[in-house]
Amino acid sequence: MVIYSIKDIEKLSGVKAHTLRVWEKRYDIVTPRRTETNIRYYLEEDLQKILNIALLNKNGIKISKIAGMQPNEISSKVAEISEIDTQHEGQVDGLMLSMFELNETKFSKILNKHIESDGMEETMDKVIYPFLDRISSMWFTGSIKGVHESFVTHIIRRKLHVVIDQLKSESAGSKCIIYLPEGETQELSLLYLHFVLKHRGHDVINLGTNVAIIDVLEAQAILKAKCIFTFFNDSFTDMDLQPYLDNLSRHVTDCKICISGYQTVSQQLELKDNVVILNSINDLTDAAII
Repeated sequence: MVIYSIKDIEKLSGVKAHTLRVWEKRYDIVTPRRTETNIRYYLEEDLQKILNIALLNKNGIKISKIAGMQPNEISSKVAEISEIDTQHEGQVDGLMLSMFELNETKFSKILNKHIESDGMEETMDKVIYPFLDRISSMWFTGSIKGVHESFVTHIIRRKLHVVIDQLKSESAGSKCIIYLPEGETQELSLLYLHFVLKHRGHDVINLGTNVAIIDVLEAQAILKAKCIFTFFNDSFTDMDLQPYLDNLSRHVTDCKICISGYQTVSQQLELKDNVVILNSINDLTDAAII
């Protein structure tokens, strides 16, 4: 059984802890359980109810009116709003609800709607990344089940594969090698980078995940790529990243090495002339990089 603290509820629903306490006291919208030391906690059904109520409230329905609605009325109104809501925050809320319900049809419908109207880059920037950010800390604390994580990443991964395949391959464009090093698991970032580079006319060679440095060097010897891109988030948490970068830089002097991820900013790195840290995907617009 997964339980949630009031801070978890605040993070996932966007409802401030103080506001939630007022709602509970004045409108009895949900009754939290209490530990033996009188600390309130919530169950999954409580979270889903609060997510529904928060979505309605953010769309202009007063909490006093919501409190008087029957559960089926709330569900019906949420479904109606999810169909027409074009605000980014509302779509993130919709994704949250769909995730907890494991409702793939609804989750995909929200993503498809935004991709069709605004494109994949805007969808990633305004909807998917804020959604992942909202739930990321919950994965680490165990407040979200593994099935929710698998459900979300599988759908987003599939969407990225589709939009990548739909883009025309540009063999005449500058070659870019992308990969994840051994121990790195952030495949969604790699796939999004693949999409962005290909969308901008580059010839992208995706070596995949868990790639040894010797394989990167062999690929570069064959391809003579203009840029090599990689991420360091989960990898190199217990070891120094500097020797890896020095080794890579020393053997691929004929191209730019672009790196990103938490470890690139948390560690004190001395960058060679051909190594660049990207703080975001938007840095790719810098003509000096690619």
